[in-house]
Amino acid sequence: MTTETQTLLRDHVDMRMIVANGDDKGSDRNAIVKLDPDHPGFRDRGYRARRNAIAQIAMTYEPGSPIPSAPYTELEHGVWQTIWRALGPAHREHACAEYLECLERLDFDTDHIPQLDEVSQKVEAISGFRLEPVAGLVEPRVFLESLAQGVFLSTQYIRHHSTPLYTPEPDVAHEIIGHAVTLASKRLAELNRLFGEAVKRTTRTDDFDRLARIYWFTIEFGVLRENGRVKAYGTGLLSSAGELAEMHKAELRPLDLEAAANHVYDPTHYQSLLFCASSFDEMYGMLRDFLLRW
Repeated sequence: MTTETQTLLRDHVDMRMIVANGDDKGSDRNAIVKLDPDHPGFRDRGYRARRNAIAQIAMTYEPGSPIPSAPYTELEHGVWQTIWRALGPAHREHACAEYLECLERLDFDTDHIPQLDEVSQKVEAISGFRLEPVAGLVEPRVFLESLAQGVFLSTQYIRHHSTPLYTPEPDVAHEIIGHAVTLASKRLAELNRLFGEAVKRTTRTDDFDRLARIYWFTIEFGVLRENGRVKAYGTGLLSSAGELAEMHKAELRPLDLEAAANHVYDPTHYQSLLFCASSFDEMYGMLRDFLLRW
């Protein structure tokens, strides 16, 4: 695979966790993102105008109320279709059974980007978690502590059409295909809540960084063995066809949460090391007990 192809297939770098490693890009849950000059949509005035319009939804949103619809274009629906054409076979090959069951339960339209309110209602009916819109990146503590209340702070804009299989930031495709689907699992939703509660009990910066790394290597980039094969349950993997294909090239170590807490990762490349549980039950039990003791 060429470097160019790798770049196109890499779905996203989750900036919420990068911020946790020292790059503070915003403490306001409703801060509008200023695009970097190297962002694929930087020179597209129409795209930037739509992003700003979608950001305004979050700026005026009242928690608990219905989420207004985002004004997606046919071109942006086409991006969603391209993402699903890549992810459909990748999920069948690499996703764990828990994820596939949740995906079937939510029954997304692969031709049109679902509105956040529709997704939130489906997820809340299953696990009690709801999605709330944010204008852009939020400070990681704000993002993680919201999980304790059963709230997932979600962007609504979608990546630029010029790079449908790549985004330098969490977008609505990552939020829905990755996080929303896993939050339709009662056990994964519980783990997200426990992460939020653990963060709220954490006062030291170094302890927060350790906890954020565990989140990265489990909720975002977790893998496990299922019927003798390595399968993904992490949202960063499940929302990217490129990450799913590349995960089999990573060094696999047995799931060790203390080791994960102290392992500094590189978010700008495919992950070279992953912590692999022997089963979903082992991952759930180990992580649940760890977070309850935190």
